[in-house]
Amino acid sequence: MISAGGQPWRWMGVMLPLILAAFLHQSFATVTTPTPAQTTAAPHKDPGRPDRGKYNVTNSNNTVCLLAYMGLQLNITYNSTSQNKTVQEVVNVKPNVTLASGSCEADRAVLELKTDANKTVLTFVFTQNMTSGTYHLSEASLTTSVLGLKEGNFSAKNSSLDFLPGTLGYSYMCRMEQTLTVTQNLSINTFQVQLQPFGVSGNAFGAAVECQLDEDDMLIPIIVGAALAGLVLVVLLAYLIGRKRSHAGYQTI
Repeated sequence: MISAGGQPWRWMGVMLPLILAAFLHQSFATVTTPTPAQTTAAPHKDPGRPDRGKYNVTNSNNTVCLLAYMGLQLNITYNSTSQNKTVQEVVNVKPNVTLASGSCEADRAVLELKTDANKTVLTFVFTQNMTSGTYHLSEASLTTSVLGLKEGNFSAKNSSLDFLPGTLGYSYMCRMEQTLTVTQNLSINTFQVQLQPFGVSGNAFGAAVECQLDEDDMLIPIIVGAALAGLVLVVLLAYLIGRKRSHAGYQTI
């Protein structure tokens, strides 16, 4: 018995698994988690990932009107005359030494976080749009005196922001790290955020609506899985066709 076409298909049966293995390695090696585009310059030091803090604001009726559960990290850039250079500080907000306060109005909610014995005050202002049924972070500011500046306190503020968009009646959730650029000298890294500045009921978060970053992160393994399934199907079909042709090529002499 000799084969008229068996050898090429035997060679393909050996090579196709190797090609599949190479594709799998390359796919998982190149897929990375999307990161926010807005960043500041390289930090002076990295304090590590901040702890998540639970913060709330109560209204005049002693009812919770704002809820936030998140990790916060401050990126501060300032000019130091004593060091004669631009200095960058990365500071984690520590929930165990941070006090939360604020206010809630019909279309405006304020979360104020005080830490470092009230020497650092971080303020978030949320506004809602009844027409569109949405809310967002519209303002953020920071004042601190813990940097040891001879020039006095560091302060930064922006009242024209459009971050952390949510839907009224629902909480906003984003597991991915985000960088909120407030000014040229201040940005805020947020970690595993869940917040609801309006429509809090029963002192608990409403149903969560996840951010676009989380949705994109979930799509990546689905796309890769579908591509791999398609490749496996192609390899299997090629193998079956090869076996069929190989058997058809045998002849008796």
